[in-house]
Amino acid sequence: MEFETRLTEIADKVTVALDQLIPPAQGPEADLMRAMRHAALANGKRMRPFYVIETGALFDADHKALLRTAAALECVHTYSLVHDDLPCMDDDDLRRGQPTVHKAFDEATAVLAGDALLTLAFKILASDETHNDPAVRLRLIERLADASGATGMVGGQMIDMLQEASPRDLNTITRMQRLKTGALISYSVEAGAIVGGASANAKHALAGFAQDLGLAYQIADDLLDATGDQDVVGKTLRSDEAAGKANFVTILGIEGARERINLLAAQARQHLDFFRGRANILLQSVDYVLDRTR
Repeated sequence: MEFETRLTEIADKVTVALDQLIPPAQGPEADLMRAMRHAALANGKRMRPFYVIETGALFDADHKALLRTAAALECVHTYSLVHDDLPCMDDDDLRRGQPTVHKAFDEATAVLAGDALLTLAFKILASDETHNDPAVRLRLIERLADASGATGMVGGQMIDMLQEASPRDLNTITRMQRLKTGALISYSVEAGAIVGGASANAKHALAGFAQDLGLAYQIADDLLDATGDQDVVGKTLRSDEAAGKANFVTILGIEGARERINLLAAQARQHLDFFRGRANILLQSVDYVLDRTR
């Protein structure tokens, strides 16, 4: 219950921060701002912001700096969802329990809303309100660019799109998901460590934790896509199956996928041994990934 309480608290704080960072607008750009708010203020778990804030708390980092960094990361994650749902990508109608942006508005507005959320993220990180040390702000920007660009999330999405033209084996699926999903999860943990001024050894332990957790999270997502209830999950399910795409479940089977999650979860926990009992909330998050049903 401690983990779920913290997850809810952080989600609420991030939503309030985003509400302030994306204010309603008047004039010709009003529809764009409404579309950005439609996507960003929707009811999401805010797992990536959670990891920014909880990781930073290990090092007694400034909460305002962590919250602004978490909000910036959520802007990037939300932009990726808006674009991922477009007809030229996954062509989904439902996201976070509501119509996708291109359904609620139109395709052009969805593209622009995603673009605007991405650029807003870097504006937030560049502001001295986020951190008083320019070197810290620069490092946060640099690492987010790596995690979200061609060598990270966008590169993974490109591999995903290529699946329609050629079959994929387990190694390719693993690489795709380490980039598409894992890169931003890894950044969320790394960002908290950057803001907190963590040691090199601490950053190394957290990097291992994030890598294993990110892959476990994606396998859990694939299991939900195959076995979940769309009304509970809040997004379109069976989309990979409909598109003929391979994922961890289609390759490993349901039981094989569950075995792989258990292995990755055990490895993720081992990395947290470095913190000698100070990372209990992060440990509980591993159990959440194992058990989540929505």
